[in-house]
Amino acid sequence: MSHITYNREWQEAQNGLVDLLESEKPSTNQKPEKDKVAFFQLIASMYIKYIQILRKLETCYDQIVHPQKRIVLKKCSGWSPWSASGAQTGNGGPRMLGNDVEMPIPKYFVLEQEKTLRSRQELMARVLERIGQSDPAKLSSESGMTVEEAVRLIRVHERARQGRLRAKFMREIRQRELKSRMRAAREAPQISEHEAAVRIQKTPPAQFLTSQKSAAQVAHAKAQEERRATQAAHRQEFEQALVSIRNQLMETEGPDMQETMQAQIRQWFIECRDATGKFPDYPEGEQGSAELFKQKSLADLENEINKKDDNKESRLGEASVGSGGGREGARKGGGKGAKKSGGAAKGGKRGKGDDDGDEGLKLKESKFTADIGKASQEYERIWRHRDETDNFQQRFDPELIKEEKRIEVEREVRVQVDELMRQELRGLKMAIDKEKVRKKIKKSGKKKKKTKKGKKSAGKKGRKGKKEKDLTPEATIESLYEELVSNGIIKKVPRVLISDYEGEYNYLGTTLKQANIEPMPSLADVRRTVTELACLPLGSEVVHRSAPLVKSLLLAGPGGVGKRMLVDAVCTETGANLIDLSAENLAGRYPGKDGLRRLMHLVFKVGKALQPSVLFIEDCDMMFRKKAPKGEAPDPKRLKKELPKAMKNIKAEDRILLIGTSRTPWEAEQKPFCALYQRILLIPRPDYASRHCE
Repeated sequence: MSHITYNREWQEAQNGLVDLLESEKPSTNQKPEKDKVAFFQLIASMYIKYIQILRKLETCYDQIVHPQKRIVLKKCSGWSPWSASGAQTGNGGPRMLGNDVEMPIPKYFVLEQEKTLRSRQELMARVLERIGQSDPAKLSSESGMTVEEAVRLIRVHERARQGRLRAKFMREIRQRELKSRMRAAREAPQISEHEAAVRIQKTPPAQFLTSQKSAAQVAHAKAQEERRATQAAHRQEFEQALVSIRNQLMETEGPDMQETMQAQIRQWFIECRDATGKFPDYPEGEQGSAELFKQKSLADLENEINKKDDNKESRLGEASVGSGGGREGARKGGGKGAKKSGGAAKGGKRGKGDDDGDEGLKLKESKFTADIGKASQEYERIWRHRDETDNFQQRFDPELIKEEKRIEVEREVRVQVDELMRQELRGLKMAIDKEKVRKKIKKSGKKKKKTKKGKKSAGKKGRKGKKEKDLTPEATIESLYEELVSNGIIKKVPRVLISDYEGEYNYLGTTLKQANIEPMPSLADVRRTVTELACLPLGSEVVHRSAPLVKSLLLAGPGGVGKRMLVDAVCTETGANLIDLSAENLAGRYPGKDGLRRLMHLVFKVGKALQPSVLFIEDCDMMFRKKAPKGEAPDPKRLKKELPKAMKNIKAEDRILLIGTSRTPWEAEQKPFCALYQRILLIPRPDYASRHCE
C-alpha cells in the first residue's frame, strides 16, 4: 500500500478514537445502569471498538516511514484497552469474525530492540558452545558417520521403502474387493442416524495443505520489508538532523536569545528598584528567571487570586478568635450534627432505591484517557491538515525539529544567562546599595550546611528498612548473564508466536449469558487474556506503568493444553529473557543458603537490567505441597521462602513477570500459593470449535 493509504487509515483511526473518548467521558447527567446485561453490552462494544482502532494504529506504526509521524503514532498506540473479561463475539454483538477482534501485539516490541536481542543471542550461543551445549541439530549435522552406521541407515530406508510399496499394493487389493462388494449389494446399508453421525465425525475434513505462499502474499511481505528498511534509513537521517539543527540554532539564534534575555532581566532590575528602592533577589531553582517571564493562563491567575483571598480570610479568622472555647465546642457539636445528617442523607438515598440497595453501575473514565487525548490533540494540531505535497518520500520535516529544538536551546541559554545576571546583580548591589554580600553568602552557606546535616540525620532516623546489599558490586551484567546461561538458569527460547496457539471463541457465549449461564472460557479467551496480562505490559513501558501491576501469573490446566507453549510465546512476542526456576532445573545448582541467596540476587539483578524478563516455574504447586511425592525433583520447596520475599521488591518500573504452570493446583496450600500468584488463569481442554479451527 502507498503512503496515502496508511495516512487515511491513521485518520480513520483518529476519528474513531476521538468519538470513543467523547463517549467515555463521564457526564453530569449520567444515570446508573441497573441492567447488568445492558451495561456489559456497552462495555463489550467499546472494548471491541478500541481493539479495532488499536489494530489500525499498530499497522500504521509498522508501515508508515515518516519518522515524526511515527513518534505521534507511538503515543497514540502505546496503550491497552481495559480488560472487559468475558467479552464474547457472538449472536448479540456486531457481526464480525474472531480475528477482527483479536488483541494485536505490536511488532515494534521486538523490531525496535532487534540489535539488542541479536547480540544477546550471540552471547548465549558463545557461552553454550564453550560449555559444550550447542544446538543438537547443528552437532548432528557436523558430526561424522562410520561405514557401519551408513550401511545400517541405508538398510533401514530400503526396508521402509519396500514396506510402503507392499502397503500400497495391499491397499489397492482391498479397494478392489470393496468396490466389488458394493456393486453386488444393490441396496444401501440400513444404519441408524447415530451411527451415520459417528461415521461423519470420524472422517477428517479434506484440507489443502501447502507450504507455498501465493504471489500476492510474497509481494506483500516483500513490500513490508522494504518499507521497514526505508523506516530505518529515515530514522537515521532524522537522528542526525536533530543534532545538526540544534547546533545550527545555537550558533544562529543563541546570541540573539542571550541579548534579549539579558535586556529583559536588566529592565526587571530597574523596575523593581524604582518600585521598592532596592534591587530584588534573583530567583533560585532550576528554572531561574524563566519563572519571571512565564506566560500564565487565566486558570493559573484565578487560582493565585483565590489562594490570596483564602490566606486573607484565614488570617482574619485567626485574629478574630480569642479564647474561643464556646466556638470550638459549637464547631465540634456542629461536626457531629453534620455527620449525623450525612448519615441520614445516605440512609435516605438507600430508601429511595430498590429494596436490595443496588444503586446501579456507572462507567468510569480510563487511566489512559489523558495520554490518548494529548496525542490526539498533537495529531489535530500538526498532521491532520498539514500539506505534504512536496514530501513524497516522507522524510523528516525540519521546521518541526526547529520548533522543538528552539525550546531546548532557549533553556540552555537561559541557564548561562542566569549565571551571568546573578553575578551582575551582585555587583550592582555592592556598588549601589552597598550591601555586604560576602558576609551574607558565608552565613547562608553555614546555614545550608547545618540544614543539610540535619536532613541527613533525619533521613537516617526515618529509614525503616535496610537497603539490599549488592553481592556482586564489581561484576558486569554480561558476566552475570554468562554465569546464569552456563548454569542453565537462562534458557534459549524457541520461536513461538501467540497466534500459533490456535483456538476459537465460544460463539454461544452471548446466548448463554442472556440465559444467566456463565459460559466456559475458550482457548481464544485464554490467548486474549495472556496477551493483556503478560505480552502488552512486558512489551510496553507505558502500559506497564499505567495498567494495574501484575507481578505473577499462574497457568493451571491439564497436561497437553499448551501451558509451556504460552510461556515461550510471551517471551518471543516481547523479546523477554526466560529464567527457569523450576525445581528440576535447580537440582544440584547453587547449593546451600549462600548459593540460594546468590541465585536470587543474580536472577533479579540481571532480570531488572535486561528487562523484560520472565521467571518460569514448572509444576509450581510442588513448592507449596505438604508432602512431596516420591520420584519428584529433590527439594521442590527450596524457593518457598526466598521467592515471595524477592517478589515484594519488584516495583512498577520493573518489567519482570513470574509465570507458573500447574496441573494439580488444588494439592498446594491455598493461602501462600494464592498470595504468590496474583492472577490464576484456567486453561480448559479444547472444545469442538478449537479442535477444528484453522
